[in-house]
Amino acid sequence: MYRSNTCGELNATHIGQKVTLSGWVQKSRNKGFMIWVDLRDRYGITQLIFDEERSSSELMKNAAELGREFVIQVEGEVIERESKNPNIPTGEIEVLVENFKILNASLTPPFTIEDETDGGEDLRMKYRYLDIRRNPVKNKLVFRHKVAMQVRNYLSEAGFVEVETPYLIKSTPEGARDFVVPSRMNEGQFYALPQSPQTFKQLLMVGGLDKYFQIVKCFRDEDLRADRQPEFTQIDCEMSFVEQEDILNIFEGLTTHLLKEIKNVDIKEFPRMTYDEAMKRYGNDKPDIRFGMEFGELNEVAKNKGFNVFDQQELIVGIAVPNAANFTRKEIDKLIDWVKRPQIGANGIVWAKYNEDGTIKSSVDKFYSEEDLKSWAEVTGANPGDLIVVMAGDANKTRTQLSALRMHLGNELGLRKPDEFAPLWVVDFPLLEWDEETERFHAMHHPFTSPKKEDISLLESEPGKVRANAYDLVLNGNEIGGGSIRIHDKKTQAMMFKYLGFTEEEAKEQFGFLMNAFEYGAPPHGGIAFGFDRLVAILGGQESIRDYIAFPKNNAGRDVMIDAPSRLDQEQLNELHLQTKL
Repeated sequence: MYRSNTCGELNATHIGQKVTLSGWVQKSRNKGFMIWVDLRDRYGITQLIFDEERSSSELMKNAAELGREFVIQVEGEVIERESKNPNIPTGEIEVLVENFKILNASLTPPFTIEDETDGGEDLRMKYRYLDIRRNPVKNKLVFRHKVAMQVRNYLSEAGFVEVETPYLIKSTPEGARDFVVPSRMNEGQFYALPQSPQTFKQLLMVGGLDKYFQIVKCFRDEDLRADRQPEFTQIDCEMSFVEQEDILNIFEGLTTHLLKEIKNVDIKEFPRMTYDEAMKRYGNDKPDIRFGMEFGELNEVAKNKGFNVFDQQELIVGIAVPNAANFTRKEIDKLIDWVKRPQIGANGIVWAKYNEDGTIKSSVDKFYSEEDLKSWAEVTGANPGDLIVVMAGDANKTRTQLSALRMHLGNELGLRKPDEFAPLWVVDFPLLEWDEETERFHAMHHPFTSPKKEDISLLESEPGKVRANAYDLVLNGNEIGGGSIRIHDKKTQAMMFKYLGFTEEEAKEQFGFLMNAFEYGAPPHGGIAFGFDRLVAILGGQESIRDYIAFPKNNAGRDVMIDAPSRLDQEQLNELHLQTKL
């Protein structure tokens, strides 16, 4: 028996008991006549004690040679600790060691295995197996497990069946780039790793399964950032004989359940907002509604006043930054520099301070009277003490830029509090979006999304105005889930492929299996997929998903621990019928 107890469970009730513990040496303190060792496992830390009065000289000698991260097994008696530590569950006791053995020695770790480590991110990713020993990472992985269990329990009790779908599938032209896998047995042919189990879950509905879910790995060969990885996990769900309202109700229930069970937060309201409204009020389709700073469109009150920068623009739009009228010129210049960065690409901002005494001072006083500026305050909802920030330009681009600034200010002013949760449904997305590069329409979600029945007639004349029967669930400014009611008949699906630029032959080659299935009594169906990594991170109070994944990739898509991706040798390439320069 390696252990009778874990290193996190012993307390005063165990005093006098003989125990066996196993774990890693966190650190040791040697006073010569007495040695203390902190023994750590997943469950906590227990202090071990060796002293020359009660321990043999050989035991003392061996204990003095223990290094950090040695794996050891100890036997001893639980005794009361003289200098108690109220900060840990085992702080009232220590174990007087009677015998121990080294199960495995350790090299000196390249960084300290402490909550506050001295290791940089790149170094910790290279030695990820050591990083996982630290509480901040270990606890996030345990937290992820708890969320997954709550998801499985909720959906299972709601009648959903978990079904595994294939990882080796057919490559399709829509969406992000596929990761492809060459087939040794079929020369010149390739599988793709799934970006989503989309078509398979629809086929499960054709198969009569009625309610499906899967916590599933998906793969996209796309540029990375803090909340993206080349492989990620979805809570993938589909239901038959449902309308949009049915799906929204079920998954409001799941979100409410998770927030209550994981965070002990009661959510009573899931407001809904159309895509057009979200873009007009917040400049993006996943607004953080925990704080204000809603957009105010200023064209009517700011144009034609002799200020050419505004007069020539499609959109003039501003926000009221609460309690920021006391910003110094240096702080405002810092904001201007922030929006001029290439990532934002704005030319600058115009500002107006709405002072506490009711006066307004702006950067464009030469062109606007105080009465004009008070109109700005009215449109943006500014109060005395607020700073009005205004941007102008092409409508879509300017909204995006101001949205980024709004979120930046929300962070800087502490308005995006990680312990507050504000969900939101965004509905009525455009079915199609125009791509300037390819000069054709693409599906905003995917080609299987059903158009709103009342908009189908617009497909021929004004395809850009057709709304999708689609919905996104937003939490704290992050899209955590997205889905739609699907097309379930061959005729409508063929029409959709046509408007997406597929020839009849291309549609048959790529999606013939699905079109054929629709001819055998496909039920009306719809679903949703949650980004599980992102959901877990937000519930954990963060937006970066990396620490909630056991073995993440870096920003270049590399696993620096195992050094992947890597080259294949020529023999493997020959077997796969591939040619490349080594």
